[in-house]
Amino acid sequence: MTTLLHPATDAEILATFDVMHHLRPALNRETYAARIRGLMASDGFRLTAVVEDGQVRAVAAWRVLDMLYCGRFLSVDDLVSDPDARSKGHGKALLDWLKDEARRQGCGHLELISNVVRERAHAFYFREGLAVDAFHFRVKL
Repeated sequence: MTTLLHPATDAEILATFDVMHHLRPALNRETYAARIRGLMASDGFRLTAVVEDGQVRAVAAWRVLDMLYCGRFLSVDDLVSDPDARSKGHGKALLDWLKDEARRQGCGHLELISNVVRERAHAFYFREGLAVDAFHFRVKL
């Protein structure tokens, strides 16, 4: 049975760590829940996970933002599926839910930033109707 989880407790947050760690290997299990809780408290950060038979199979970190150039939108910080359960529809289910949530939240669009080397992820995003419409510039300080 597949369900959606919106982690609220430390145990639920920690249940997402192993999948999130595939995308963000610098994360530390011992500080993960506190880091997530801090982002939730300060930045409107949220987690949503696809759970199948008690196992987290995909997880998204997201928030709703409002900017002058584009208005209100849902920004996906992280979207990752368990490598052992890829191509089973978990990522699609999560992305579909995020699109629906964006509509429920009154957002005009959903956006995410993906590292240029994640070609398999990009192919998935294109299949799901996302398009590249801007450059994201950054400088390390």
